[in-house]
Amino acid sequence: MDAAPPLPLPCPLQAGWELVRTIELPRTLADGRPLGGFSAAAYQRKQDRLWLLSDAPIGYLVPWGGLAQVLQGHRDPLRPGRRVLLKGGDGQPLTEDFDGEGLVVQGRQAWIASEGRRSLERPPRLIQIDLGSGRLQQELPMPKAWRPTTGQGLGSNKGPESLTALGPGDLLLAAEAPLLQHQPGDGISLMRRRSGDAIRSAGALDSGAYGRHDGLTELLALPLRQQLLGLRRGFEMPDQWSAWLQLFAFPDPQGPPLKPIIGWNLLEAGLPPDNWESMAVGPTLSDGRQTLVLASDDNFNPLQSSWIAVLTPRRNAACTD
Repeated sequence: MDAAPPLPLPCPLQAGWELVRTIELPRTLADGRPLGGFSAAAYQRKQDRLWLLSDAPIGYLVPWGGLAQVLQGHRDPLRPGRRVLLKGGDGQPLTEDFDGEGLVVQGRQAWIASEGRRSLERPPRLIQIDLGSGRLQQELPMPKAWRPTTGQGLGSNKGPESLTALGPGDLLLAAEAPLLQHQPGDGISLMRRRSGDAIRSAGALDSGAYGRHDGLTELLALPLRQQLLGLRRGFEMPDQWSAWLQLFAFPDPQGPPLKPIIGWNLLEAGLPPDNWESMAVGPTLSDGRQTLVLASDDNFNPLQSSWIAVLTPRRNAACTD
């Protein structure tokens, strides 16, 4: 696992985040194949490689090289590498029964969470693939509480939306919105998969009231702090976007849903209003500051863009970790 240094938080927390750079990605590869629908991200520091997962009907991963160099002032743009199509165990592409929304890269393997739909033919899934070939290595079933049955389970197109690593083989998943069987105030359901174990309940987060197009779109674990960063996206017709970063303590699996310790309005920090869905710890800047990388999903809509945004925490000189 290509471990990143611990991500410092703003200090004081109210100081918020500085927007270092925004990059608008191209809509096509050099050969004309379309790009977009980026719903999850993972960054490999040693290779300076940013992996983006597309939720296109035929899902794929694209590795982008050179992000650290761009942040150091190099003029060359981000360089897309070879697309890696997601394939089943038979080597055939995973098509419309798959909708990738969460990504964790560990060595030469990747874990991907798929939200699917509310049907037996398109269930939510957690799979492991080989990064070189894109081929399925293993598939884990979702717990009973998340499976679609009458009046229960994940809502249609509502998760699992987030996937983050607590350690090698130790994964945390989150729904995008409350489960259908939940009451107001029950929060967003979390599930955890320890290496070799089944997926089990890991508590819940209360990130606020939800509208039809609001959701928790990504989680990032800060294991040394026993905290989580949550990326919350909102939309109101006709074109009003919101993007908040929220800080949570690790929930108790048996405890009540946890409210955020603090929330930061990222649009006030300068983030373009769009469909922000991805988050990963990014490169270290030349002055030693650690970064957070976000990516947006253009929904394959010509009126939207695929953005990369690089943030760094604002910190008082007296702050130490």
